[in-house]
Amino acid sequence: MKTIGVLGGMSWESTQSYYRLLNEGVRERLGGYHSAKIAMVSVDFAEIEALQQSGDWDKAGETLASAAHQVEAAGAECLLLATNTMHKVADGIESALSIPFLHIADGTGSRLRADGIDQVGLLGTRFTMEQDFYRGRLFDGHGVSCLVPSREDRDSVHRIIFEELVHGVITESSRQVYQKIVAKLQAQGAQGVILGCTEIALLLRQQDCDLPLYDTTALHVEMGLKFASGSR
Repeated sequence: MKTIGVLGGMSWESTQSYYRLLNEGVRERLGGYHSAKIAMVSVDFAEIEALQQSGDWDKAGETLASAAHQVEAAGAECLLLATNTMHKVADGIESALSIPFLHIADGTGSRLRADGIDQVGLLGTRFTMEQDFYRGRLFDGHGVSCLVPSREDRDSVHRIIFEELVHGVITESSRQVYQKIVAKLQAQGAQGVILGCTEIALLLRQQDCDLPLYDTTALHVEMGLKFASGSR
């Protein structure tokens, strides 16, 4: 197995899911005492969050490109950026690398197309739901169009992510808020829902919803495992 690079910390609550799922995936494939070869750099999310809020995406991109270079220098043979939102600066990060950059939206888009889904609901941070860097890649690269919640519901989704999930706070009341939003997206014609923030899968589970849920963390990890095993 090749060494998988992970650029995490955004937030570490979801980055630990990457670590667990990568190791579980290698164990399932190889058995015995096998575990994943991982090179990881975890950034301070407070610094990245401040740049998000101020809109200084150029500085955020420079910061993550520098961290990605550290991951490559540690021996990584591909890179997983363990966050959906910061794929807004994916081009700058990818250009700083000489190893493959595995884009999180591509793993999700490929699975959606394989499942015959071309219209999907999208939950994530306000940046991911409202801007085109994510939705545009899904549509242009995979022919998948995204429905997003209403402004009020987008605010609720975003608030729960930043005030609760990134701090490891999981509540039944917030799960019910998300369930109601998913039901609204289904009524609008969504055939499935993308959990387009790596923390959302900590809150919303498949048994909570009638629509199929697409966990971007799990699908991104699957991309990394396929690459590392040579089956990409």
